[in-house]
Amino acid sequence: MILINLLPHREERRRRQQAAFYAGIGLSVAAGAVIALVWYVALGQMAAAQRGRITFLTTEVGILERQIKDIATLNADIDALKARQKAVEDLQIERNTPVRLLGELARQTPDGVYLLSIRQTGDRVLLSGHAQSNERVSELLRNVSYNSTWLQQPELLEIKVAPVAPGTRPDSRLAEFSMRLVIKRSSIAEPAPAVGGVAARGS
Repeated sequence: MILINLLPHREERRRRQQAAFYAGIGLSVAAGAVIALVWYVALGQMAAAQRGRITFLTTEVGILERQIKDIATLNADIDALKARQKAVEDLQIERNTPVRLLGELARQTPDGVYLLSIRQTGDRVLLSGHAQSNERVSELLRNVSYNSTWLQQPELLEIKVAPVAPGTRPDSRLAEFSMRLVIKRSSIAEPAPAVGGVAARGS
């Protein structure tokens, strides 16, 4: 016996294929939407984490900038303190310089030399005075050149016969001189010696 299928099986198969196709498209769209949603959430979390890091770094940079300003202020204060300390040390040194100068001149000035004026300008000292003879002035130059550890570079600027006062004996005429000396900077900072009294020597 022969069976003949009169149902539209081709249309039915096409309908099943279309349903499967649309179902696949729907699943693909749903899967894509899920993936996009997951990716969006992940991007949002990464962006939030990045914003958190940026905020943290901004805060730390602000702290570092304040610390740098504090360090700069501290360095300025240290420099100011150093400058004041140096000024005080210089004043201390300069305060001892006249004592050292008078003491050294008292030791190096030979008998027969009378110092009338001592003028200091920085490291240079200008002396003027009278001497019983030119040899006494030469002796003062030698003493400063070879015996002094605090004075150096003696230079005789002028020497001449001092004016004779009325009523003075002709044989008692003095030599009038002026001399320039230099104070050794390496010796200025040394402690000043005790000087009981400084006076020009005479014979």
